[in-house]
Parts: sequence; structure tokens; C-alpha cells
Amino acid sequence: MNLSVIGTGYVGLVSAACFAELGHTVIGVDIDEDKVKKLKNGECIIYEPGLEEVLERNLKSGRLSFTTDLKEALPTSTVVFSAVATPPNEDFSADLKAVFIVAQTVAKYADHDLVFVNKSTVPVGTGKKCQKLISDTLKERGVTHHIPVVSNPEFLREGSAVMDTLQPDRIVVGINGDDWSKEIIDELYQPLTRVGKPMVHMDRESAEIVKYASNAFLATKISFINMLSELCEHTGANVRNVAKGMGLDDRIGPRFLHAGIGYGGSCFPKDVKALIALSKETGIPLPIVQSTYEVNQHQRDRFFKKVLDILPEKATVGLWGLSFKPKTDDMREAPASDLIIALEKAGHTVKAFDPIAMDNAKALHPNIQYVSSPMEAAKDANTVVLLTEWDVFRGVNMEELSNTMKGKHLFDGRNIYDAQEAKNAGLKYIGIGVSTSTKS
Repeated sequence: MNLSVIGTGYVGLVSAACFAELGHTVIGVDIDEDKVKKLKNGECIIYEPGLEEVLERNLKSGRLSFTTDLKEALPTSTVVFSAVATPPNEDFSADLKAVFIVAQTVAKYADHDLVFVNKSTVPVGTGKKCQKLISDTLKERGVTHHIPVVSNPEFLREGSAVMDTLQPDRIVVGINGDDWSKEIIDELYQPLTRVGKPMVHMDRESAEIVKYASNAFLATKISFINMLSELCEHTGANVRNVAKGMGLDDRIGPRFLHAGIGYGGSCFPKDVKALIALSKETGIPLPIVQSTYEVNQHQRDRFFKKVLDILPEKATVGLWGLSFKPKTDDMREAPASDLIIALEKAGHTVKAFDPIAMDNAKALHPNIQYVSSPMEAAKDANTVVLLTEWDVFRGVNMEELSNTMKGKHLFDGRNIYDAQEAKNAGLKYIGIGVSTSTKS
């Protein structure tokens, strides 16, 4: 099948490359000429394990190509995916300008029937607005092309997005009473459904809510255990033991019960905020979602306050990890950014190491020192703060760290170290919901 994917950001590029991997012929479309030029040359513009190989293989096969001109892609496309960004506005609502521009442009230049699919995460009701915009534009043109709007939200995790696309937990498709588009989408995903991957059909409005609901629920689970971590610190309990005891209940499960400095990235913060905005817009209270956001902010703030409170004037701080999670270079909503800003404001020197994200971090924070190893970041530091649980940090020798640092405070923002081991090495360990006097 011939497809177009509009937008070659994280979702768009992974989707385009993986659809080509499944045997479809795909044209990726983006207005950024420099980005398209790099992609045409096989240069992967984001860090995502396995994506570079998929991109290279399908460019070589001819199943994947890129252009800046949507009009070039439309004539051969049966399905057009909109995968443009929907960043949060200041009031937390999703900025849908790009989505509506894409819908209107497709309707303006389409010369045949096709299916328009919202792949971007959009608030409930967006599909209906796109459908009206497309219908009005076609009417103005005086043409009767059939362009139904389908919701097909993505569920990609950064760091495992290729696998999530090629072996998804489920494929959610929202269609409002259009049998032809259902047949097309079923055929599109046949390479996956024929090997048992479940496709869930529902109305468009439900599909639009599913993505927000899924991410908000997972964010709530994170905030719940982080809320308990403060109670554990106050009472002498160990949040790791609490999480283990909870997670063994198969109704709860262990995933997303790992206490830390809170969630970040492009999905959880944006989607939680979007539901809060939708709550205000509709007048339907969503107090649990509001609390999820507030707990996440509080968890980050209270941990950073501990760091700032122990530092002498003009201290040196070693930061381990900059991206919001391992296996990605994504700095969006990364805790590291907030801490760097606070440390710079207080007049401290920052030395940072991250295996992948330093180039992206330099664009945001050009005035800190970027070094080539964890121990170089720790050298002569008054304190070291672990922010991202990259594997390279897990095997750090505590004795070596203690001898390398000027001070002795080790702040573990992801609870990956044993408190007693750090203490035995002469370090002052500060974790999340874990007492320094308690064995992990």
C-alpha cells in the first residue's frame, strides 16, 4: 500500500520507517529542508535504538523516501498519516495548529479518495474538527473526493519505539461509521494482525481518549509511588520494599512503581497537562490527573532542594545523566534541565556526562561543562547527582567515586544504588524514600 506520513519528528519518522519495513511504500513529508536532506542521505536525525538500520535498509530498497512537498506525495497515497507535533500551550491545552494545517492542505490538493489518519496525540473532538475542515475545503473546491478521518494513536516508548511499532501490544483504530476506511486500515495493518497482534476498533472519540488515558494512568502510578516515598523517608520505611510488596499483587504489577524524581519526556507531561486543560474546558473534574501533575512537580522540587541546601557557595556539582530517560537523547521535560537552571542561578559550577544526550543538552545549556566519563564529572565535585539511570552508571565503583570527589554527597535520583554500599565507601547517600541507615 502507498502511504504518506506528514511530519518526521519522533512519531512520524519511526512510523514511516516501520511501515516501510512492513512492506508498504512510504513517503515522509516535512517542511524542514535540512531535515529532509539528511534523511534522504540516510542520516538518522533522532537517537533511537534500531531506527538507523531500518531507515537505511528501506531507503536502499526504495520503499521509503522523503520530500518537502506534500503535493508530490499525495497523488500516489491511499492513506495519509498526520504525525505533526501537538505541544502544550501555556494553559496546558494542546496546540493543534499544525494538525489543522495538515488536514486543510491534504483536502486542498487531494485528487482522489484517501484516508486521513491522525497519528498525533490529539484531544477528543479533534477528528470531528478535522473532518469538518476537510469537508468544507473539498466543498469550496467543488470536488467530491471521499476523505474520512480516522484516529490511530501511537503508543511508542522512547528507547524501544521500533519494537513497539513492529510488535505492538495493541493497535487502536477509531472510525465513525465508514466501512471503506475500515477495510483500508485493516489491510494496512495486516502484516501485524496476521501474526496475532490485536486490533481494537472503536469510535473515533474513544480512540482519541485512549492515548491520553493510558499515559495519564501510567503517570499516576509513578506519582503514587513517589508520593509514598516522602512518607517512607519520614517514617524510616524503605520505598523499594513497599513497591516490591505492592507489585507482587497481580492486580497492581511491578511496572511503573519505581520511585524517583518523577516522569519527564514528551508524552507523560504533555498528555497529563492536556487532560487537565480538557477538564477545565468541559467542566468535568479530573482531580486524580491534577494531583498526578502536582505530585510530579513536588517530587522534583523537593529532591532538588535537598541538593541545593547542602552545597557550599560556588560549589561544583557532577551530574550523571541528562536525557529524561535512558536509551534516548530527548531532553524534553528532563529533570536535568530544571536542576541545571537552579544550580546556575545559585552560582554553582556544573560538570555533566550523558552517553547520548550531550549534544542536545548543549543547545539548551551551553554554559556548563560537558565531560567524557562519569568519573570526570565527579572529579573534585562537592556532590554528584544521578538523574538518568543509564547502564554506564549502574556499575560505578563506590570506593573510586568517594576518592574522586571533593565532597561526599551522592544523590541518587533513580534509586539504583545500594545505600549501605555507598555508606561503607564513605559517601553520604541520599536516595528517594530510602534512609541512609537502611540497607536497600
